[in-house]
Amino acid sequence: MKLTITAFERSPDGGRGLARDMQVRWALEEVGQPYDVRLISFAAMKQPPHLALNPFGRIPTYEEGDLALFESGAIVLHIAERHAGLLPDDANARARAIAWMFAAYSTVEPPILERATAVILERDAPWHDKRLPLVDDRIRKRLGELSRHLGDSDWLDGDFSAGDLVMVAVLRRLLRSGLLNEFPNLAAYVARGETRPAFKRAFEAQMAVAMAAANG
Repeated sequence: MKLTITAFERSPDGGRGLARDMQVRWALEEVGQPYDVRLISFAAMKQPPHLALNPFGRIPTYEEGDLALFESGAIVLHIAERHAGLLPDDANARARAIAWMFAAYSTVEPPILERATAVILERDAPWHDKRLPLVDDRIRKRLGELSRHLGDSDWLDGDFSAGDLVMVAVLRRLLRSGLLNEFPNLAAYVARGETRPAFKRAFEAQMAVAMAAANG
């Protein structure tokens, strides 16, 4: 049975590849696993059928046979563990790749998401002009730490892994902020991720949904 993931019927990012289903699409493309996509509206996300898959009413979800998963990180990890190509064979290297997945979600992404909230939802708040620079400095601290680790390497720990997939996806949220350009090796790192054929296929698939929604 071909697996099915859910994605936004109309993504709020307009097809820029920032919605969480992008990470799952990318992972599936990296391992060469075919999949179907069930597009879902914001209203349907809060209805019982979808809440049975994700109690928080979000995307993506993953269904394969009698297995249903939610949370993009859990889904990417499941894909990486089940199919060759995203985790090293060596046990220690495998553990480090998974650690980088957690670092992307738990250490690097939180201030980036805080910035998105400040820019999108709080721009008219009286504290916005003072708060945003503080958030940016927290992001710079994390980027500086990550930049020092990466150095002149292509990937975080040897060959490309699920850790890089998630980290690149997280860092792409900064592309319009200018912050990433302050760390040329990180900007180049993201660009390397974006040139991978699997990324391009996933991005084109998500963009096609956005274009169809715009023209519909």
